[in-house]
Amino acid sequence: MRALADARLCLGFFTRLPAGAPAGRPLADAIWAAPIAGGAVALLSGFALLAAHAAGAPPTVAAALALGAGVLATGALHEDGLADVADGFGGGTTAARKLEIMRDSRIGTYGVVALALTLLLRWSALASVLANDGPGVAVLALLAAHAASRSLLPAMMRVLPRARGDGLSVRAGSPGAGTAALALLLGAAALLPLGLATSLIAAGLLVGWTSVLAWLALRHIGGQTGDVLGALQQGAEVAVLCAASLV
Repeated sequence: MRALADARLCLGFFTRLPAGAPAGRPLADAIWAAPIAGGAVALLSGFALLAAHAAGAPPTVAAALALGAGVLATGALHEDGLADVADGFGGGTTAARKLEIMRDSRIGTYGVVALALTLLLRWSALASVLANDGPGVAVLALLAAHAASRSLLPAMMRVLPRARGDGLSVRAGSPGAGTAALALLLGAAALLPLGLATSLIAAGLLVGWTSVLAWLALRHIGGQTGDVLGALQQGAEVAVLCAASLV
């Protein structure tokens, strides 16, 4: 079944879970299932949160353990992209130099600050949801954040040109309009259990963040890369969790 194969491919690409991803199918054709991979990461994070909460851990500790479980499940794939974008956009003076910095495996000051801020925002927002609304809503917030944040990736890949002639984004290909639309539909569906008000706030924040990052990527490097997509996911996850904590 093609849908199952696509889900396995996205699980194998976006996580370190033993999905047994099939070979030979372009990622661009299967990336509609990126929100499903996000859901799997959220379930692991949610399990860690529920276990910590049941053991009597305070919300701050339970939230930290949940975030740690998510990072382990993905191998910090998107965090790495965010740090590279921050270092490249902040430290380079030309598009070529920015792309060179982004490909460097070393992390700089801009990358460290970006990671610290996003981790702090995710941790504090999730801890707030857990403290105010309980573990059930906190798990729903994790599911919404991980699924909706990854639902934006195909649209960004389709709309923005590639900034490099090689690399991850080139190998992945360009998703079709139907693929991007299906991913967005899955992301929107993941927001709905949080309620109409939260869903609308989260959707507005997601549109704003995606627009700002797309503008920055075009301005700094002329398009998108795998690192830009990682930064997109991280900022979108922050947006959803913050929306859940506000309502």
